[in-house]
Amino acid sequence: MTLLSWSVIEYSAKYEAAGELDHVKELIKWGTDYLLKTFNSSATRLDYLYAQVGQGGQGGPTTPNDHYCWERPEDMDYPRPVARISTGSDLAAEMAAALAAASIVFKDNAAYSKKLVSGAKALFQLSRDRRGRYSASVPDAATFYNSTGYYDEFLWGGAWMYYATGNISYLQLVTTLGIGKWAGAYGGGPYYGVFDWDNKLAGAQVLLTRLRLLQYPGYPYDEVLKNFNNQTNIVMCSYLPVYKRFLRTPGGLSVFNRGNPAPLQYTVNAAFLASLYADYLAAGDIPGWYCGPTFYLVQTLRDFAKSQIDYVLGKNPMKMSYLVGFGNKYPRYVHHRAASFPRNGHRYGCTEGWRFRDSKSSNPNTIVGAMVGGPDLKDHFLDSRTNYNYSEPTIAGNAGLVAALVSLSGNNKTGIDAATIFSQLPPMFPSPPPPAAPWVP
Repeated sequence: MTLLSWSVIEYSAKYEAAGELDHVKELIKWGTDYLLKTFNSSATRLDYLYAQVGQGGQGGPTTPNDHYCWERPEDMDYPRPVARISTGSDLAAEMAAALAAASIVFKDNAAYSKKLVSGAKALFQLSRDRRGRYSASVPDAATFYNSTGYYDEFLWGGAWMYYATGNISYLQLVTTLGIGKWAGAYGGGPYYGVFDWDNKLAGAQVLLTRLRLLQYPGYPYDEVLKNFNNQTNIVMCSYLPVYKRFLRTPGGLSVFNRGNPAPLQYTVNAAFLASLYADYLAAGDIPGWYCGPTFYLVQTLRDFAKSQIDYVLGKNPMKMSYLVGFGNKYPRYVHHRAASFPRNGHRYGCTEGWRFRDSKSSNPNTIVGAMVGGPDLKDHFLDSRTNYNYSEPTIAGNAGLVAALVSLSGNNKTGIDAATIFSQLPPMFPSPPPPAAPWVP
């Protein structure tokens, strides 16, 4: 939800030109309405939130759960326990980011925007008051969506809270040297620069670099913002294939998850950040950036982003579009329960649906617009419903794809909406005094 909102804030004119602005706002509101139900959104302070519905693997190999059973979502009949937590800094801060970003999207709906901001404030306060990873409180979540830390969410959530409220305390927080340090902003490592559902650092640094380039709050914030700007430049350098920082398939796909399965969601996120940062530089009349002694024009970032999205859409050795329903050749055996069932009016129980999971026939329903996990390091793709490493779509991956596509759409002259994200910020410098009264002799 945060990623979709970010893309709408920056590119609402492009969405409107494509006839998709109302649609994407409807999708965001569906998500934020759901999030508002997972905690007491009318309270100013929180003691808990609901972190997960259902289970993926707890209870043994034959216990009915979200992985063991293969049913249509409307037919699910097995127990789906709810996990309630009082400690989950990463989850609460990411939820705060989602609501805060959406409040800017819906700024013309004053009542709803205010409700989103109020919920975001309570969630972010909970994230700061009770420190800890959400997955430490939900063992089942640790198996599938384990969190590696929460300082990146402090940075990311705090940045969005500042943009949504204009409250200077959030800016003071995210420009505290220790927050960036503990988030890993200066540490490097094999996953440095990888932007995904677990680690928001690269996105947060781009988001805060925007503030420096286009608003320039100056002292005392600029020292840390300059560091984030420099680190963003380094990350953008690492994305360029010439530096070989990340693996690259023979067909040209940059692989950011170190050769693990389902690489595309990480690739499209990087493509979005690169294309967006190119637009930030252009909006600030900055022609490019340095990688060591070499100067690159902003078009280099757009070219990188376009090459990666072109790969996803079919410009690859398999000649396969990894976006279902796009092009002539795309995955037909998507690992998706609803897509695999025939429309016959018959209800199938937990294990009765296995026949459709294991069927050699292609899916009877085309899940148009879903991006699958993607190929392996040799550009090979196995179109198999039972091999989720290749064929499973995710909403996290699709959010990055949508953001990258809208950023690259149209022409470069359209660019970003430079002002809307700053609409809640107070003036950085005091207003000039009124003119003196006319001199009377």
